[in-house]
Amino acid sequence: MTLPLWFEPTEILIGGEWCTTPETLPVENPSDGAEIARIARGRAADIDAAVGAAHAALEGDWGQLSAAERGRLLLAMSARVLERAEALATLEAMDVGKPLTQARADVVALARYLEFYGGAADKIMGETIPFQQGYTAYTLREPHGVTAHIVPWNYPMQIIGRSVGAALAMGNAAVLKPAEEASLTALAFARIAHEVGLPAGALNIVPGLGEEAGAALSAHPGVNHISFTGSVAVGQMIQGAAAANVVPVTLELGGKSPQLVFADADLDRALSFLVNAGIQNAGQTCSASSRILVQRAIYDTVLDKMAARYRDLVAGPAMSDRNLGPLISARQKETVEGYLRLAADLPIAARGQIAPDAPEGGHYVPPTLIGGGFGAHRLAQEEIFGPAQIVIPFEDEEEAIAIANGTEYGLVASVWSENGGRTMRLAKRLRVGQVFLNNYGAGGGVELPFGGVGKSGHGREKGFEALYGFSSLKTVAAWHG
Repeated sequence: MTLPLWFEPTEILIGGEWCTTPETLPVENPSDGAEIARIARGRAADIDAAVGAAHAALEGDWGQLSAAERGRLLLAMSARVLERAEALATLEAMDVGKPLTQARADVVALARYLEFYGGAADKIMGETIPFQQGYTAYTLREPHGVTAHIVPWNYPMQIIGRSVGAALAMGNAAVLKPAEEASLTALAFARIAHEVGLPAGALNIVPGLGEEAGAALSAHPGVNHISFTGSVAVGQMIQGAAAANVVPVTLELGGKSPQLVFADADLDRALSFLVNAGIQNAGQTCSASSRILVQRAIYDTVLDKMAARYRDLVAGPAMSDRNLGPLISARQKETVEGYLRLAADLPIAARGQIAPDAPEGGHYVPPTLIGGGFGAHRLAQEEIFGPAQIVIPFEDEEEAIAIANGTEYGLVASVWSENGGRTMRLAKRLRVGQVFLNNYGAGGGVELPFGGVGKSGHGREKGFEALYGFSSLKTVAAWHG
């Protein structure tokens, strides 16, 4: 299938000008392994130019806009995203490998982020502070300046919306470095911003390799804030680079998110959440629910019901819109298969299927449900980032909490129980950044602050908290006698 491009993918955007780089990188379709495009290979010099252009924008037209004017530009971008919805969804499906239905949902989410932050841009206010006689004291929320955004390949549109959208709403000038595995919708987003009249330099985009463009951006002394979503190992390097320049970092890293299912849970409601939260985007989701903790009284029932669902799951090419698509790359497939080999000492409760029309060159792994788990097993401790879930029994609330909190991660959790007191108790005791009670994910929740604790990262994106994170607080104390 031909890519629905209305832009040149080998170009980068710096200071309002689209230009090329001497070298390019291939773009692979994970569904069949074929090259479908090429993107620019940005390097340190390009990053330096982009950061310079962002600083110039803050001193120029972009820095002179009011909050309301910034909001209107974001709303215009939201409307244009929806106009291009089908083309953007097709790009995302072919670039990332996710089923077309999921890619369409990501387009809607991107538009909603821009709508939310566009509407919120002129509603972030400071406060007056009761103080000594003769003074008036108050606070101001001001942009950091130049913000760096290093986004991953699994949800490019969504993560651009929640990070770049919030940064622009607060008046920052952004430099975006998309993942080399999936840059097409990031480039499309930059084109849309350019088309609707975002002032030159307010948004700059430089694709390239992480160890080249990404490293240069995270270490650049002209960057005032870094937003990164990705692996723990890379997040640690980025935080180290930021520390050298003493700039704040928002890190959204890995997860090993549990769902706790008690004997009084509404299983009819829970079942689809238990399965879908693990296999969405082929399990390549930081907030994927890869651990299912089930009270022993209903353990066999839940495992059997999940296994029945798993046997009907089909992985296939993105454009065939099956339950899940391929993994992003051959390397990721090899990693996931390596983890699944660790399940040799555990019973495989069920496996899904790979569609008969799945091309040989695609990176497919059948969704796998693993039973008989225990909290210390590597498959219950480490992030697999693939379509696999492990089901672990527990006796009571105390054991459930011990298992749930027993990893280095702390991103998301959910509790399934009809006992309201129990759900509220556990919501407080789970060491995570988000807890869902009798649901998982809350339908995306653009309005809901998102982030983790422990090795899941720090800082918050989404909701108004993202706007606070992309701004600095200034205190003013005026003496007037």
